[in-house]
Amino acid sequence: MPDRPEPIPTDRIRNFSIISHVDHGKSTLSDRILELTGAVDPRYMREQFLDSMDIERERGITIKAQNVRVHYAGYVLHLIDTPGHVDFGYEVSRSLAACEGAVLLVDASQGIQAQTLANCYQAMEHDLAIVAALNKIDLPVADPDACAAEIEAVLGLPKEEILRISAKTGEGVEALLRAIIDRIPPPSGDPDRPLRALIFDSSYDQYRGVVSSVRVMEGTLRSGARLRFMQAGSVHDAEEIGVRTPAVRPVEALGPGEVGYLIAGIKDVGEARSGETVTDAAAPAATPLAGYRHPKPMVFCGLYPVDGDELPALRDALDRLKLNDASFTFEPESSRALGFGFRCGFLGLLHMEIIRERLEREFGLSLIATAPSVAYRVYLTDGTVRDIENPSDLPDLSRVERIEEPLLTATILTPSKYTGTVMELCQSRRGELVRMEYLSPERLELVYRIPLAEVVVDFFDQLKSRTKGYASLDYEPAGYAPAALVRVELLINHVPVDAFSTILHRSSAETFGRHMTERLRELIPRQLFDVPIQAAVGGRIIARETVKAKRKDVIAKCYGGDVTRKRKLLERQKEGKKRMKRIGRVEIPQEAFIAALRMDG
Repeated sequence: MPDRPEPIPTDRIRNFSIISHVDHGKSTLSDRILELTGAVDPRYMREQFLDSMDIERERGITIKAQNVRVHYAGYVLHLIDTPGHVDFGYEVSRSLAACEGAVLLVDASQGIQAQTLANCYQAMEHDLAIVAALNKIDLPVADPDACAAEIEAVLGLPKEEILRISAKTGEGVEALLRAIIDRIPPPSGDPDRPLRALIFDSSYDQYRGVVSSVRVMEGTLRSGARLRFMQAGSVHDAEEIGVRTPAVRPVEALGPGEVGYLIAGIKDVGEARSGETVTDAAAPAATPLAGYRHPKPMVFCGLYPVDGDELPALRDALDRLKLNDASFTFEPESSRALGFGFRCGFLGLLHMEIIRERLEREFGLSLIATAPSVAYRVYLTDGTVRDIENPSDLPDLSRVERIEEPLLTATILTPSKYTGTVMELCQSRRGELVRMEYLSPERLELVYRIPLAEVVVDFFDQLKSRTKGYASLDYEPAGYAPAALVRVELLINHVPVDAFSTILHRSSAETFGRHMTERLRELIPRQLFDVPIQAAVGGRIIARETVKAKRKDVIAKCYGGDVTRKRKLLERQKEGKKRMKRIGRVEIPQEAFIAALRMDG
C-alpha cells in the first residue's frame, strides 16, 4: 500500500550525483552509503549493489545511471550513481540535470584523469555545488597531498575542503555525507504551482509497460492523477508512483525536489522518452522543461539478424533499448549480402559493443554487425551536400568535389615518461598537436586534433598498452575537415559485397585491402572453380587473392586402357569449370561474415 500522504519539505532534501573517471570507486562508494544509512539489509548486501545488469557486473563498469533514496540524520538523500566511461557521458549529463550537487571522486593513487575533468566541467555547466573527495587513501601508493594540490591547481577547488575517504573500508564516508548536507543546496520549487516533472530515464517492463525515473521540479505528482506528457501530447493515468530505497516502494505523492518512479500503463515506448515533461492534465503547466540536448551519434554500423525471420523482433528490441538509452539511433537498411537490417548510430565503440551484447542477451537475438564507420560530409559537383553514414552510399567519385571527415579534440593525460610513445601514436593516426601542458612534473596533458575514423577502432587499446594502462582519454567533436578519402570495395568473383565496403584515407587503403583479401581467402570455402577476391578503389584493383578450386578425381574409374579416354574426361571437366566460373555464384557463409567483420580484426 502507498504510504506517506504528503511530500517531504524541500529543505530536508539533497539531490546529488557521484561523478569521476572510470574505476575511481563510484559504485563502491554507493555501496558504503547504502550500508551506512541502513538502506540495505546486511544479509543481502553485495558488491556493485546498484549495477543491476549482468554485463555491468562482469565488466566491472557502470553503464546505466541508477538512483536510490536513503535517509541520514533526518535528511532525505537522493543518490544517482553515474557511469565513468567517455561513451556514456550522455548518461552523466542526464543525471546531473536532476541534481543540485555532485560528489567529484578522484583516485588518490592516480590523481586527475581525463574523464575527471570532463565530468567536473559538465557539473560546472549545470551550476552544481561540487564536493571533492580523494578516494582509495588506504592504498600504499596513495599520495593524497599531491593529488589535492593537483585538484586545486587544475580545477580551482580549495585543497582544505577536499575530503579524504576510503570507499572500500568506509573511512571518511560519514564526513562526506555531512559535507553533502552542509554544502549542497536544497532543491527549490513551489508545491502549489502547476506540476512539472522531468523524466530522466526509462525502462520497459513487459507486465507493466514503461517505468520512468522522474524528478519533480514544481507542483506535486500524486498517485491516480491524470497526467499529460507535454512533448508526446498523450494523456495517461498515474497507476503507481514510488521511490527506490533501493527496494521499490509505492508512495501517495512526490513533491518538489523529490526523485522517484512513475508507472502510467504506457505501452508505446515513444511516449515516455528521456527529457519528457509530465504535467497535470486538468491544470497543465504553460511551458515544458528544457529537457536534454540530443547527442549526435559518432560511430555507425549495420546490425542484421542471422535469421531473417527475426527482423520484427530486432525492431521491437531496438525500440525498447532506445527508451532505456536515448543516445543511439537506428533506421532500416538493406544489404545485398546480408538482407534486411538496421543502420545504427552510437556514441563510441564501447557503446556499440554494449548495445549489441544487450540485444543478444536480453532479447535472445543472433546478430551480424558490419564494420564500424563514421559520418562523412560529401560536397558534390552540382553544389549539394550529403551526409554519408554507409560507405556503400558514397556517390561516384566523378560527381564528388570533396569529402570532409569528422574530427575530435582528444585530451590525453599521461605520465611524462610516456610522452614520446603517445605522440608517436597520435601522429601515426594523422593527429595534429594543439596543446601540451604539464599538470605536475610527472604528469602531462596533451591535446590533439585527430580524425574520428582513426580513433574508432583500436586507438584506446593502443594508448593503454603503450602506457601500461596509465594514460587516460577524453574526446569531444571538433567539426569537419577535408581529407583524401577513398572507398575500398571488396569484390568476390567480380561481384561487390556491400557489407565489406569501407571509406578510408588513401594512405591506408592498400594495407586494408591486402589484409581483408588475405582474411577472406582463409574464410571462404573452396568451390568447384577458382574464386578471385579483389579489393578495389574506384575501378583500380589494389589487392587480390584467389581461393583455389576443388578438383574432383574424374579419372578414378579408368583402369588403364587408352590415354585419350582420360584426356577426354579431363577436357570435359575443364569446360565445365569454365562454364561454372562464368555463371556460378559464391555463397558466403554467415560464419565468414562474422569472422571477417569481428572488431579485433
